[in-house]
Amino acid sequence: MPEIVRTLIVDDDEKIRFVLTETLQGMGHVVETASSGEEALECLRNTHYDLSILDLRLGGRVDGLRVLEAIKWRWPNTATIILTGHGSLDSAMAAIREGIDAYMLKPVRVQEIRQTVQEALERQKRAIQSPVQDESSNIVARGAFTADVMGRRVTLNGEPLELTTCEYELLVYMMHNAHRVISPQELVQVVRQYECDHLQEARDVIKWYIYRLRRKVEPNPTRPRHILNVRGVGYTFKE
Repeated sequence: MPEIVRTLIVDDDEKIRFVLTETLQGMGHVVETASSGEEALECLRNTHYDLSILDLRLGGRVDGLRVLEAIKWRWPNTATIILTGHGSLDSAMAAIREGIDAYMLKPVRVQEIRQTVQEALERQKRAIQSPVQDESSNIVARGAFTADVMGRRVTLNGEPLELTTCEYELLVYMMHNAHRVISPQELVQVVRQYECDHLQEARDVIKWYIYRLRRKVEPNPTRPRHILNVRGVGYTFKE
């Protein structure tokens, strides 16, 4: 965890903002708050946050999912917790696809918030500092792709790829396991660090990461050459 944790709270409920601010300041965080999606986007333009806690349903034209997309696009390593009173399976799946660390339903106890925040920041730290796999070489080369594991970056034909943390983890893991067919459950474990017992759920989660990754690495994402689907089994990487 950084010595100083900068946190953004996005909620249109003043009482919730107050309770979260008091709780996180008590944990040593530097806290900023936004009462609307528009205000949150303005904060994100100028500041990097280590942690964000946001509601999905906000007043105004910008909802929580749009704010979440902006966080993951601009600051992909930010640990993100959804805290909402309007949860649904669809909203949970949409948030998971964006790479959240936790999805919580109001009301919650302060102790639960503290524990969830601590766990999210610990996962963030591991993702930033730890290589995807414990390999003897820090450079993995597969055709036009080269991954610098220590530097946590991937180049394609010598040009650096702009990848989120989850996209990076997924691509480098598949490069390490080139030509092996990898199940959706295994890929979810790599990307989200949790075990997904149900095959269909794993497929639903991972297909969005695959879709986004293909848009960044394939000449024609609709006819992929590198990240291939093996029908009914999983995915494989080819140079």
